[in-house]
Amino acid sequence: MSTNRWINDSITLRGEEIPVDVGYLPQIDLKFFPENPRIYSILSVLDEEPSQEEIEKMLQKREHVKQLIQSIKANGGLTDPIFVRGGSLVVLEGNSRLAAYRALASKDPIKWGKIKCRVLPETIEDDKIFSLLGEYHIIGKQDWAPYEQAGYLYRRYKNYGADLNKMATDLGLTINRVKHFINVYSFMIEYKDNDVNRWSYYDELLKSSKIGKYRKKYPEFDKVVVQKIKSREIPRAADIRDNLKKIVVAGDKTITAFLSGKRAFQESVDRAKSGGADEHCYQSIRKFRNWLVGTKVKKEVLALPETFTNKVLYEFKKIKAGIEYLERQLKK
Repeated sequence: MSTNRWINDSITLRGEEIPVDVGYLPQIDLKFFPENPRIYSILSVLDEEPSQEEIEKMLQKREHVKQLIQSIKANGGLTDPIFVRGGSLVVLEGNSRLAAYRALASKDPIKWGKIKCRVLPETIEDDKIFSLLGEYHIIGKQDWAPYEQAGYLYRRYKNYGADLNKMATDLGLTINRVKHFINVYSFMIEYKDNDVNRWSYYDELLKSSKIGKYRKKYPEFDKVVVQKIKSREIPRAADIRDNLKKIVVAGDKTITAFLSGKRAFQESVDRAKSGGADEHCYQSIRKFRNWLVGTKVKKEVLALPETFTNKVLYEFKKIKAGIEYLERQLKK
C-alpha cells in the first residue's frame, strides 16, 4: 500500500460494524494512550502521570519492545496496523509498536516516518474501546500479563460500570475468574502494591479458601503478609501456596507467632512442618484408625442388619484399595 493512499474498511465490535480508514500517518503526530493496561501498569508505579516523552522512554526499556524493534526492522514495517482514535490521534491499541517505531525513526526518520494505522471514528464510545482491547489481548494474543488483564477488567467494571456477567461472556471467561481478577487487583490497590511481578503472590493468597479462613480470623493477617511479600521475606509466590498454608494449618500458636514477628516466615514454616501441618495429617490418620478399630465401632458394625452388609463391605474394599495405594507410594 502506498503511504499516501487510504482504504475504507470496517471492524466488528459487539455485533456492530465500526468504520475504519486504513492508511499511513506520521508517527510523530500520534499520542500514547495512558489508559491502555500495559502503559497503565507502568504509570501506576509513578506518583504523577509522566509526559508522552517519558512514556516513550519507559516503553522502549521493556524487553518486548526491544524485540518488536528487531522484528519490525526485519519485516520492513507492520503486518498488523495500530488502532488510532480519529481527531485526538491517540493510539488505542499498538502503543508498544509505536514506541518501537519511534526508536527506529530516531536513527532513520525518513524510512520510519509513517506508520500503518486503522483510524477509528473520533466519536467511538469508551466501552467499544475496551471491547477492542479485550478482543486483542484477552481473547486473542493474550500477551498482557495477568496484572494488566486484571487492570483492564477492574477499570472497565469500576470506572465504566460494565456488567460482570456480560464482560465474562464477551471475553470467554467464567464469572468467577473475572471476579477473582478484580478482587486481586483491588487488593493490590488497597495495599499500595502495583508491582506487576508480584501479581502471582496475591493471586495465590486470595484464591486459597484455607488461607481465607484465617485472613478473616486475624485482622492483621493481610497487612503482615503483604509486608513480608514486599520485603522478600516470603521469596516466591509458590511459598504462599505451599508454605503459608502450612503455617495456618499448624494452629493458632504458630500463626500468632508468625503474625507478631516472634518467628520469621521460614522459621514458622519449619515449625509447622515439624509439629504442625505434617503432624496434623498424621494425627488425622491415627484418629481414624483408633475410631475404626475401637470396641464401640466394632460392635456397631457387627450388629448392622443384613441389608447394610454389602454396603459396608463395599466401603471397606475402597478404603483397603486406598490404603494399599498409599503404602506403595510411601515405600518407593
